Amino acid sequence: MPHSKPANDARRAPRVKLAGTVLALVRLESGREIRARLHQLSFTGGLLHLEAPLDEGIKAEVMFHVGGSTIRSKAAVHFPMWATQGCLQPFEFADLSEDDRLKLKADLEKFLGTPGAVSCDEEQASEAAAGPAPGN
Repeated sequence: MPHSKPANDARRAPRVKLAGTVLALVRLESGREIRARLHQLSFTGGLLHLEAPLDEGIKAEVMFHVGGSTIRSKAAVHFPMWATQGCLQPFEFADLSEDDRLKLKADLEKFLGTPGAVSCDEEQASEAAAGPAPGN
């Protein structure tokens, strides 16, 4: 069943579905490093595919290379969504410089212009990856 888009959807950053093709490193405040795959990305944040969820609200540093951009930014971690294997962990960039944001935006626009790159909102990504919520 198609979903109607909210009126404020036009203000949301376009998202590129990467389906784990881009590797990322997440460094926690404790210094522990976790390898992840980027499931979805925008110039404001994205979804990481992890083996085990991180606690909502923790601060971390996210590092990855996409297109011509190498991104290293602090990030706020949001509530995880369970996936078939592991989980999808949303994050939002906390200190991405304006230069890096513009480079990332340009790289993502290139992805959006290529066949197979899909722009979708977080609700669609979470439904596709996580399936029905437990108890539903």
